[in-house]
Amino acid sequence: MTTKSLLSTTIQSHGFLRTHKTLFSIQSLNPFHQFKNSNGLQCCLLNTKSLPFTTTTTTTSSSTKFCTKSVLSETQYEKKPYSKIGANSIGPIPPEQLLNVVEIAAKTGAEVVMEAVNKPRNISYKGLTDLVTDTDKTSEAAILGVVGKNFSDHLILGEEGGLIGDSSSDYLWCIDPLDGTTNFAHGYPSFAVSVGVLYRGKPAAASVVEFVGGPMCWNTRTFSALAGGGAFCNGQRIHVSKTDQVERSLLVTGFGYEHDDAWATNIELFKEFTDISRGVRRLGAASVDMCHVALGIVESYWEYRLKPWDMAAGVLIVEEAGGTVTCMDGEAFSVFDRSVLVSNGILHAKLLEKIGPATEKLKKNGVDLSLWFKPENYFTDF
Repeated sequence: MTTKSLLSTTIQSHGFLRTHKTLFSIQSLNPFHQFKNSNGLQCCLLNTKSLPFTTTTTTTSSSTKFCTKSVLSETQYEKKPYSKIGANSIGPIPPEQLLNVVEIAAKTGAEVVMEAVNKPRNISYKGLTDLVTDTDKTSEAAILGVVGKNFSDHLILGEEGGLIGDSSSDYLWCIDPLDGTTNFAHGYPSFAVSVGVLYRGKPAAASVVEFVGGPMCWNTRTFSALAGGGAFCNGQRIHVSKTDQVERSLLVTGFGYEHDDAWATNIELFKEFTDISRGVRRLGAASVDMCHVALGIVESYWEYRLKPWDMAAGVLIVEEAGGTVTCMDGEAFSVFDRSVLVSNGILHAKLLEKIGPATEKLKKNGVDLSLWFKPENYFTDF
């Protein structure tokens, strides 16, 4: 990519172009050729050799890179097709039956959570800050009962109980009995029960029961999706937003419990997107965040190092609502990956302009983002 094509950018009306922390007045510089692009946006090309200062360069193609608040530059991400993550087939089980059991399982777990939500919690810790309550365990047991009653030969991966069942099965249930346990323990309204089922490694059906309201006024809403069948909230069809500009978007991300290189990288992404969007939220429940993308109330969500039970339901709901799902480097996604970026689709390439290179840098520095948590003998179609 040439320097000129990489530096094509929109000039804001107030007459300043930003590169990192330094501002330069456009009126005081002459090396800009202004023009309108095919979308009617006022743009400019920059000849860096005539500038009276040293530009900041990237190693992408030894080119200089500028970015304004209104437009993210074009790169290879815009030309890359994004693969569908949903199952092409859900196997021999009738679609209505599979979706019905998924919804019943999620609602059964949610009944346990609802009964406990206004009661004192018995809290223990899996790590320094990763807590678990009796409710997590009771909810998972209730969900396992529903799945086992209907599909006793299926493989199950639960957050609390690990892997259960026949690893030769084509079906793998990914269960998060209480996504957002810390929020639940504090009575903060951002937690859910998430149940997703994979067929040969790809999401086939999903249901997320989100808790809304707050102490003394708790309620729920149920999201569901079937591969190829659309996404629904409380029985009504839902769709991602049509927002086409990052600066008009509301974004969501999440942070794991380990304060490592991936955590630090996402802190920087959080700062950058806060500067160029309407805001970035951190709510603390991946399945809820993804359902909010599907509902069209936020435009995107991303996070490093989630587990299959965090993602299996939410990613299918987003895709069936018209959204796009990839890894954070823009590569094809599977539920066993260690990063996820979901969006309304329209903004996906623009978001990858920042998220992609940051993720590639992590990988080059030795951070392992390859497949994990995949049962050893579980057969997949990818």
